[in-house]
Amino acid sequence: MHQNPLHLLMNPKSVAVAGASNTPTKMGSIQSLSLLKDGYQGKVYFLHPKDKSIFGIPTYPSPKDLPEVPDLAFLIVPINVALNLLEEFGKIGTKRAIVVTAGFKETGEEGAHLENKLNEVAARYGIRFVGPNCLGVINSQICLNTTVYPFPPSDGLLGLASQSGTYVTQILPLSRKRGIKFSKAISLGNEANIDIADALEYLGDDEQTKAVILYIEGIRNGKKFLEIARKVTRRKPVLAQYVGGTVSGARAGMSHTGAMAGPDFLYDGMFKQAGIIRVGSIEELYDHGWTLATQPVPRGNRVGVMTNSGGPSSSISYTCDRAGLSVPRYSKKLQEQIRPYLQPHAASSNPVDLTFDTSMKHLAITIPEIIIKSGEVDALISHGIMHSGFLKEIYSHAVDFLGNITFEEFLSMTEPVLTDVFTLARKHNIPHLISTFFGQEDSYTKGFQEHNVPVFHSPEKAARAMGALYHYKLIRERKAGKKATLPKISPSAIKILQQAKKNGQKALDEHAAKKLLAAYGVPVTKEILTESLKEALAAANKLGYPIALKACHWEIMHKSGKGLIALNIENAASLKKAFLDIRQAAGFFTPVLVQQMLSGGRELLAGMTRFAGFGPGVVFGLGGVFTEALRDTTLRLAPLTDADAQEMLNDIHAKALLDKFRGMPAMDKEKMIKILQAVGNIALLHPEIAEIDLNPIIIDKARPVVADALIVLKSGG
Repeated sequence: MHQNPLHLLMNPKSVAVAGASNTPTKMGSIQSLSLLKDGYQGKVYFLHPKDKSIFGIPTYPSPKDLPEVPDLAFLIVPINVALNLLEEFGKIGTKRAIVVTAGFKETGEEGAHLENKLNEVAARYGIRFVGPNCLGVINSQICLNTTVYPFPPSDGLLGLASQSGTYVTQILPLSRKRGIKFSKAISLGNEANIDIADALEYLGDDEQTKAVILYIEGIRNGKKFLEIARKVTRRKPVLAQYVGGTVSGARAGMSHTGAMAGPDFLYDGMFKQAGIIRVGSIEELYDHGWTLATQPVPRGNRVGVMTNSGGPSSSISYTCDRAGLSVPRYSKKLQEQIRPYLQPHAASSNPVDLTFDTSMKHLAITIPEIIIKSGEVDALISHGIMHSGFLKEIYSHAVDFLGNITFEEFLSMTEPVLTDVFTLARKHNIPHLISTFFGQEDSYTKGFQEHNVPVFHSPEKAARAMGALYHYKLIRERKAGKKATLPKISPSAIKILQQAKKNGQKALDEHAAKKLLAAYGVPVTKEILTESLKEALAAANKLGYPIALKACHWEIMHKSGKGLIALNIENAASLKKAFLDIRQAAGFFTPVLVQQMLSGGRELLAGMTRFAGFGPGVVFGLGGVFTEALRDTTLRLAPLTDADAQEMLNDIHAKALLDKFRGMPAMDKEKMIKILQAVGNIALLHPEIAEIDLNPIIIDKARPVVADALIVLKSGG
C-alpha cells in the first residue's frame, strides 16, 4: 500500500541534527533551538566532530555512534559533508531527511551534478528527503519546528507547502498578528526528492488540515500533480499562487496554439481543471486560505453587510459584486424588524449602516442574529466592531475631563466586550468575516482571531475572501465528469503520419490534417484537393458554389494575408482568376484545395500543444483573424472528461456567442465537446504530433465544423 513519504518525515520520534553549534546566531543553531524550545517531545541528538556538547546536550561524532537509529536526519552542513552524512545515515537505517544545505542545482551545472549524487545516495538506501536548499518543516500537532523562526504551540487548521523558504519562515510573525494558524508547513526547496505533489497529497490526507495553500514557482511532473489535486479538492479547498509564468511564457510555437499557450496560461488551465483556486498575491494566499480553513461553505452567494460607516459598506458591496456575490435588498418584513435598532437616518436595506453607533450590541449581535434567522443571506461581513483599540485612541483627549483616571479605569466605565459575537455565526453554521482598522490591540479583533474568525484590515479584502469561499462552493458542486476512454488508433491516421515522416515533412498539409481529424470523428469541411485549373473547376461544380480556394502544401503553415486564400467564389470566372492568383502568390507549384463555403457568423478555435512534464494541453477559444489579438482562450490537460470540455466552453469571455445570438441558433455544444476530447485523444494516441491548430471552427447553423487545420510534427517525427 502506498504511503506518502512525508508521513514519517513530519512525525519523527527522534531527530539527529548535524550542523548546530554553541553559537546561537548560526543558522544550524537557530533551527536547533526551534526544535528544542517549541515543545517537541521526541528525542533530539546532535552530531559534531569536535564539540562534546551543544546547548548542554552531549554530542556524537558520527551517525554510527548514536544510541538509536533516528527517524529523521536534519542536515545543515556544507555540501560535501551533507553527501557523506546522508550516506552514513543510510548505512544505519535512517529513512527520512531534511537537507537544508544550499549550493546544489540552484547554482548551476556543477550544483546540479551534486544534487544528482545526493539523490543517488538516497535511492541506494531508500531515503526520502525534503530539500536541498530548504528551511525545514512545521507540524503543530506534535510541536515539531525545524525552521529559523519560533512557532508557539497552536491549534492550526491551514496547511502550507512552499517552494520558497521565506513563505514558511519569515511569514510566521505576521501570520500570528493576523490570527492565522498553520497545521503543517513544508519548505520544499529544490524538490530533488519529495516534491509539491507529494506535499499536496500529504496535506490532503491530514485530518488536522482543513484547507491547503501552495506557493509554486514551477511544477516538473504536471500529470502527477493534476491527478493528486483532483482527488484532494473533492475533500478540502486548495489555493495556489503561481509566479513562474511571466518570463517563461514567451515561448514560440509554429501554430497559433503553440504561440499563445505559455506556462502561465498552462497553469491557469490546470488549476481550474484540478479545482484549485488561484490567487494573485501572497497576502491573498494566506488570507483566503485561512478563510476557507475556518469558515463553513455558504449555501449561496447572498451576503449580508453590517457596518458602522457608509464608506466601508459601499466598498464591501462593490467588491462583492465583482467577486460574483450578491448583496440583496432585504424584504420589507426584515427591514421592519431591523429598523427599531437603528437611528432614523441609518440604512436598513442591505448594507445595514449604523452610522457610527458606538454601542456594539446592535452591530455585533442583535441585528446580525435577526438577519441570520431571516434566511435571506448565506454569509455575513461586518465592519467596525471595536472596543479597546478605539477607546485607546480617544482616551488621550478625554482623560483630562475624567479626573485623570487610568486607561484601565476608563475601559471599565464602558460597555463590556460581548463575547457571544465570536461564536454567533458558527452557532448558525454561516460564514462570518470581519473588517476592521484595528489590530490585536483591540479586544474584539483579538477575540475574533482567538475564535478562528478571519479578520481583514480593509473592507475589500474581506469581500474578496468571501468570494473565494463562494468559489469553493462552486468547485464542490462541479460534475465529476466521465473518465475519457481512448479510441483505437486509426490505421488511416497512421498511414498519413508515416507518409509525412517518409517525405521529411515538418507538418501535414491542410487536406491531410483534415483526413486525420475525420478519422477520429472530427467534423471537417467538404473539400477536394486539385492540381490543375480543370480539376478545380470540376471540383467546384461537384461541391456547388460558393466555394473557397486555398494553397495546400505542408510548407505553407499560415495562409492569411499572403494571397493564398480566396473566399466566397460564386462562379467559374472568379475561380479561374483566384486559382491563378494563388499559384502566383505561392511562388512554387502547390496543389489547391477546393472547399465548400460555410455560412457561419461565429468562428472558434481548438488546438493542442505539448509541455514537458505535463503532456498535451488542449486549447479552446475565440477563433478567426483576431485570435492572437483577443486571446480569449482557455486550456485543459488531456485526456479531457466531458465535464472538462464543458467547463472550457463556459470559460471564455465570449461564451454568449455559443448560445442563441442575434438570430443565430445555439451551437451544438455536445459536438464541440466531442471535438475538444478528440483533439486530446489524438495527441495521446500520436505522440509524434507536436501541435494541432484548428482555426477557424465555423458554427454552420448550429454545427461546429473545422474549416482550416494545421498539424505540426515533432522534429524527426
